[in-house]
Amino acid sequence: MTRTPTFEELFRDCQRTAVHLEMRDAYMKSDPAFIDWKAGQALDPAERWADWHSLVSAATSRGVEVRRARIVSTPVSEYIRFEYDVTDGLNLAAGEDVRWLSRRSATDLALPGNDFWLFDSSLVLVNHFDGDGENMEVELTDAPEVAKLCESAFEAVWQRATPHAQFALA
Repeated sequence: MTRTPTFEELFRDCQRTAVHLEMRDAYMKSDPAFIDWKAGQALDPAERWADWHSLVSAATSRGVEVRRARIVSTPVSEYIRFEYDVTDGLNLAAGEDVRWLSRRSATDLALPGNDFWLFDSSLVLVNHFDGDGENMEVELTDAPEVAKLCESAFEAVWQRATPHAQFALA
């Protein structure tokens, strides 16, 4: 039986692109960082998520294009405000490019049913969450039709989405 690679291995092994589509209005509200943010504690994203910062920085330094698109309801949820607040110091500082799209602007787009990471246009890591955005499980597939759907969906969202620096929270 073949061992499934870890997320870190998938990221380290990708050569050209790693793209992530997020479509929920809340994730892991039990996350201590979210709880601290809600309590008004200052967060240093590069310090708090040092492993993520290192992983993405290493990928972008070897030429991997890392992009993240978020489809969000407006006005945005408290959790999305948290994500927005840490994006500069976490995602952008590590070398990711991040864009935001109002859910109202995504109505006519064909989207998969789950969030995903797509590595080098061929490996899809599907993220499964429960109804509260907790208990993430992952599923890895290299099915060409799934990769094609995810790539097409991501690119359609990306073309419509607003760069992080220009996105105004409603």
